[in-house]
Amino acid sequence: MRIWKWVGLAGIVGAAALGVAAGAATVKRKRREFIDANPDELRDRLHARLAEAQSRRAS
Repeated sequence: MRIWKWVGLAGIVGAAALGVAAGAATVKRKRREFIDANPDELRDRLHARLAEAQSRRAS
């Protein structure tokens, strides 16, 4: 019976580690989008996001 407690604990720890690894990969991918982007394209995207946020706030 005690072995199943350890197996369950190992499963929980493994799932948590997998979640952390997936989250780190997502952060790296998003960071890479900004680093590798053309500055003019990045500026246009940021201006579009600002305009969208301002229009939501005004509504």
